[in-house]
Parts: sequence; C-alpha cells; structure tokens
Amino acid sequence: MSCPAPRTAAPSVHTTLVRAIKGAILLGAAAAGMAQAQQSPALDRVSISAGAFYADPEIHLGGDTRYGRVDTPDEEISDVTLPRVKGEVLIGDSHGISFDYFRFDEGYGADLKGDTVYEGRPVSGSLRADANLRIELARLSYKMWFGKEKNVFGVGLGAAHLRAKISGSASANVSATAPVENYSWSGSASASESVWAPTVELAWRHALNDQVRFYAEASGVKKNGGNVEGHIYNGALGVEYFPHKNIGLVLDYGIQKIDLHRNGERTADIDLKLTGPSAYVKVRF
Repeated sequence: MSCPAPRTAAPSVHTTLVRAIKGAILLGAAAAGMAQAQQSPALDRVSISAGAFYADPEIHLGGDTRYGRVDTPDEEISDVTLPRVKGEVLIGDSHGISFDYFRFDEGYGADLKGDTVYEGRPVSGSLRADANLRIELARLSYKMWFGKEKNVFGVGLGAAHLRAKISGSASANVSATAPVENYSWSGSASASESVWAPTVELAWRHALNDQVRFYAEASGVKKNGGNVEGHIYNGALGVEYFPHKNIGLVLDYGIQKIDLHRNGERTADIDLKLTGPSAYVKVRF
C-alpha cells in the first residue's frame, strides 16, 4: 500500500508579506537602474537637503484697531537663521516631485513718536509695539523636466500650505493741548490663519561635471479670496559640490517675499522680505 505524499504547509502571512516586499524592492531597483541610464546628470533619482537660510529681514506690519489704523515703518531687524528642508524624487527620466519647507519665528519691537493736528488741536504721542511673528510654508509640486544632457529646465505645478501666527502687545500715550488732555491705553491680542494656495515653479540645472552643478529656481504662490489673501515669491541661485558620490554641500543666495492681507472686521497686513545665503547638506541616491 502506497503512502500519501506529504502535504506542504501553506506559507504564513508574514512570509508572504516579506516575499512581496523583497520582490517590490528588486523590481523598484531594476526599474530605477533602467531609468537612471536615461536621466540627465544634472538630476538625482532621490535627494534630501537639510540646512539653514541666513536671512536679513525687512518687515512691515499694519492693522486696524479700535483706536484706528496702526502701521509700522519698513524696518530691517536683526539677522536670523531659519531652518529649511528640501527633497526631490525623479520618476522615470523627466517627471519629478519636489518638497520645500521653511519657518520664520522671530520677535519684533518698535517705538514710534510724532506730532500731528487732530480736529484743529495739536496732538503728540508715543507708541510701543512688541510682536512675535511665526510663518511656516510647505510646498509640494509636480515637475516636468525638459532635456537629458547637462542642461535641464523644469516647470512645476503644485500646492502650498501656509500657516501664519502673530501675537503682540502695544501701549500708547497721547497728549493734546487747548485744552490739555492726556490719554493712555494698552492691550494685547493674537491671531492665526492656515490656508492652501496653488504654486508655480521654474527651475534650471546644469552639470559641470560629476562633482559640480549649478542651478537657478523661482516660484510663486498666489492666494485670492477668503480670510487671507496675498502672494509669496522666492528665487535662488546656487551651486552644488559633491566630494563624495552620495553626499554634497549646497550653497545659494536667495530671496523670499511674503505679502499677506487678513480680511475681517479689522484688517491686518504683513509684508516680510528675507534675503541672504543658504547652506545645506545634500544626500542623494
């Protein structure tokens, strides 16, 4: 009498999952290797850059209060170092996804003094204002790259998420003559907004050799309607140097122009310009 053939145990869910992951990794590596042979030397398959933006800020704040309109003069404040992270993924040889994040979180103080005439009476006064402004901007966009040689040009469309928060306090002393009267007041408040807006990006890359590359990029974010309106523009010129195949240093000089207007019962304006150099450590695969 013949014995039945031994039954083979069905693979466990864990084993099947591990095999699937390994297969996906092998297929992805093979596809990346095939595509990499066609991509421009000015582009990376995957890259992450982390560093800082050393900026020279110029700021203007304005808003309506129950005492009337208050505007600060355009003023340069102390230099700041802002954290910034960027990343890119190339899909095929001409499509890509890019990410960019930076944050501004600084305090601002101003003293204003002046004389004027109000309803025929000479008036003089002083105002002290202190504010903390925090702006976070994250952009995610799809890019189409043109060219496969040492020069490539990119056009991108995507979305930007902007979060702005301002908190502060102010005090004022006002004196009037004929008759003599003195007024003083103080107060504090805060406001925050978070919005999505479309973004457009342009880029140029040039590979001088395997270690040195140059680039230029510009982008714009435009928001119309709603509680917050305004625009954000930025541009940069930079160079990349790779002493190691997968690790390099990036230096650029750029500008960020942020102009926001908050609508409501009392409007408020923020006009912030940041200019200066940036430095990143870039890891590529």
